[in-house]
Amino acid sequence: MKKILIVAAFSIIAPQSHAPRPDRKAEKRQRINALLKLEEEGDPAFKKQNIFGIKLSTDGYGLSFEKGKYQTPRKTLLYQFELNEKKNPKEEKTASSQNLFTGQVNSVIWGKANNFYQFKLGMGQQFLIGGKANKSGVAVSAIYAGGLAIGLAKPYLVDVENETTHEQVRKKFTDSADGNTYQLIGASGFTHGWNEVKVKPGLHAKIAMRFDYGRFNETVSAIEAGLNAEYYFSKIEQLIYNKPKNFFFNAYITILFGRRK
Repeated sequence: MKKILIVAAFSIIAPQSHAPRPDRKAEKRQRINALLKLEEEGDPAFKKQNIFGIKLSTDGYGLSFEKGKYQTPRKTLLYQFELNEKKNPKEEKTASSQNLFTGQVNSVIWGKANNFYQFKLGMGQQFLIGGKANKSGVAVSAIYAGGLAIGLAKPYLVDVENETTHEQVRKKFTDSADGNTYQLIGASGFTHGWNEVKVKPGLHAKIAMRFDYGRFNETVSAIEAGLNAEYYFSKIEQLIYNKPKNFFFNAYITILFGRRK
């Protein structure tokens, strides 16, 4: 009886044979083959995509969000949203004064009239023009889009000291450029001047190439490079020593990340 109990106990505590681990690479190949079969039958591998972007352009920087709806294996309808800050290439930040107690140097952009921000709404198309069809390689797409651009011209405010009364006040740079009356202390900062924002409506259009790493991956990792043009219905002044203008043109590159479903 004791022998039977010992054998039974040993069989319980003895290591059990485990099922073989799934082959992740094989599963991935099967999934990609299934997606390829869908495309061969004329159905897109995915239904939609949500993509965020960080953009650097020749005249500023910004953030973007894109919703895409796959229409065919090679064509995607895009809805795009952007928030950007545009800077004049001639802008140059210079020291205006120094705090004697902290040693911190106050800076100002000399001659800046307005901070220029823009919110853009657009629609477009993405066309797959090349890439590895049966692997998670780089897919190359052409993109065109256009839509509405809402410009926001926020006065550039500076803190100054009256040379006669020594009173410290906050003024537009355009009202304090007389060096005989005011001594510049420094820029007032991002939070000031919003109560005097002027809205500048306009239109925008762009063309671009997108390089998507992992066409059949659910996770989007891509780079987009392109050209962008904007026209505003009223002139926008960025620097007081340059002519205000309606038309803006730039080149840009955007790092994209998101998901497909």
